[in-house]
Amino acid sequence: MAPNASSNLPVAITNVRLAHPDPARSNDLWRIECSGGRVSSVQCLVGQDPQPVRADSDIDADGGLLLPSLCHSHIHLDKCFILDRCELVHGNFAEALQVTNKAKAAFDRDDLYRRGYKLIRDSLECGVTSMRAHVEIDTAVEFLCLEVGQQLSKEFRDICEVQLTAFAQEPLFDSAESTEPGRNYILLAQAVEKDIQVVGSAPYVEPTMEQAKANIKLVLELAQKHGCHVDFHLDYNLDPASEPLIFEVISSAKKLSWSRESIITIGHATRLQLFTPAEWRDLVAAIGDLPITFVGLPQSDIYMLGRQQADSPLGAPRGTLRIPHLANEYGVEMAMAVNNAQNAFTPQGSVDPLSLCALGVALFQSATPGDLRTLVQAVTLTSKRAIGQRERDVHRDLCIARDDPADFVILHDTPNLQSAALNPGYDRTTIRAGVVVARRHTSRWVADTIQV
Repeated sequence: MAPNASSNLPVAITNVRLAHPDPARSNDLWRIECSGGRVSSVQCLVGQDPQPVRADSDIDADGGLLLPSLCHSHIHLDKCFILDRCELVHGNFAEALQVTNKAKAAFDRDDLYRRGYKLIRDSLECGVTSMRAHVEIDTAVEFLCLEVGQQLSKEFRDICEVQLTAFAQEPLFDSAESTEPGRNYILLAQAVEKDIQVVGSAPYVEPTMEQAKANIKLVLELAQKHGCHVDFHLDYNLDPASEPLIFEVISSAKKLSWSRESIITIGHATRLQLFTPAEWRDLVAAIGDLPITFVGLPQSDIYMLGRQQADSPLGAPRGTLRIPHLANEYGVEMAMAVNNAQNAFTPQGSVDPLSLCALGVALFQSATPGDLRTLVQAVTLTSKRAIGQRERDVHRDLCIARDDPADFVILHDTPNLQSAALNPGYDRTTIRAGVVVARRHTSRWVADTIQV
């Protein structure tokens, strides 16, 4: 069973630092009071000396940084922690699909529950209080992954929002000759009727380009019929000869007179990295008022792509959405997410969204204060908006303000936003709706130096 939330309400978090936009305020200590799941008071403490706690229910942050809680805007709940079952020879995408399908054949409820529980628990300890979790629907597993995902979502609902996506990783068309969708589509359509908030697919796995475009239309129509959000794994290549399918999403959504209440989220989208500045401006104009958001998945994208050119002098070309650059140049807000944890698609990395910020600094060559802020926003505020969370449930800024949701992560031994992006501390306290729901604490010991 999922752990119960702490019965001790954090009436206040004291001696905490905030991600204040004014650098001169970065060393100020603050007291944050919470009531009814919201921030009721934000007080700057007099002087820079830590203040004593006022009640047993107070949390002493001891100079640590307070951030809005983290969010997985794209993670696979059913395919996590299966790398030991996947024998990798080439490490490419086709092999990852093959060995994962073989592993899926052995999935059962206990196995799915155990691994899914670990993913959610480990994420909570990192500071995650909401996630979009993909569960696969196909002829191999039918509704098994969905049913276990729903069980976990229900058990963790008081401490972590687990928003499930009924996801078709496999083709909706049985063969290149098929003119009508097959059994996988029928199962997906049935799954969306099971109280699901999001429906998704990977159009690039279809046998033909025309079927990939049909996949997009089918999923959009299905989502519109049931009032769901949409999540496409899309344009996952670095091939300049391939047609970007993002424009098919845009045109199909416009033909359906798409509602702004249903977010269309695009994951990967590495093909867009080949766009010229003029093509990016055209894309932004084409999207217009459509509620389309993007999620970069750097751990998977950098590991998986470009292998066909591995013998080039600089090695395989790499590509993932350039989060700070695209925000700075085109005003496009993009989220960033873990995607997979220890499987054939992403063998490396942790479930900590903040670890992506440090990776992003190197990938995007971005370490300015503004870019670091954008990277941290990508795994907090922007990720929450990318999964369609209500405006009231998303902080207005990284700096906590009155009437914000009382959903936080305290980064102990991490004094400022720069440290949070470049080298976040391990010790953390996770708070949801004003309740402590997870703590992660290390014990330290170093031997004394012996003088001879």
